[in-house]
Parts: sequence; structure tokens; C-alpha cells
Amino acid sequence: MKYNVRPGVNEMNQKLPYYMAYPMPLAYDDERVERMDLEYMKSLYPALAKRILPYIEEECDRMEYGNSVIYDEYPDRLQLQLMCGRIYENVRKNEERYLEIEKNAQLKDMIELMLYQELYNQRCRNRRTRNQFYINGSF
Repeated sequence: MKYNVRPGVNEMNQKLPYYMAYPMPLAYDDERVERMDLEYMKSLYPALAKRILPYIEEECDRMEYGNSVIYDEYPDRLQLQLMCGRIYENVRKNEERYLEIEKNAQLKDMIELMLYQELYNQRCRNRRTRNQFYINGSF
């Protein structure tokens, strides 16, 4: 018994579906795998880092617009420190009961490190998506 043969149609004249005749490479599969890997690694963060992460992602989302400081070739250190300060104030205001007061310097350092990592991820994602649209060199 033959499969994929329509009754009354000669096998030679049977057409393949478009997606099988012209298979596209799995262009988005690598990005999906990278995103899943990044999410898994974030799930391994320590408890304090998991509590801080939403504040960092919120600040990064707020700064994600065209010609933003975060997409400069060399981001301004003062602007990055101001971002860290806003994150720190939000964390301190909303998570005060969970944080110890004497560890403020360590908390600021952790916020700064996590912010730079998140900015790096956003900048890489931005470069990948920007290059997909202008691949033929029209711009």
C-alpha cells in the first residue's frame, strides 16, 4: 500500500506541497534554542538575583527604543550608573523586608552586573533582528 498518493493521480504528476519543494532553512531555530538556554540559565540564579531580575528587565524594557543609550557603540557609563541607581531604588523600596540593610554595596554591585548582562543580551538580540531586515544590502 502506498501512502501520500491521491487516488486517480499518476505518481509522476503528483505535486509536492510548497514547503516541501522549497524548504527554508531553520533560520529561527538557533535563536529559539539560545532563548531557551538563556531562560534556563536565569532559572538557576540564586534567590536574591531572581528577586532583582524583574526590576532589571523592567528598566531595560523602559530604555528599549530607537537611538537609546543602551544601543550606542560605547554606552555612557554615567547613564548606566543612573539606570543602576533607579533599579536599586525600586528594589529597595519594594523589597525592603527581604533585604538586609548592611549589604547595600553588594546589592548595588549585583544589580550592576546583572544589568550589564541583560543589556548585552538585548544588544545582541537587536543586532540579530536588525540584520535580518537589511540582509540584501538595500539600506
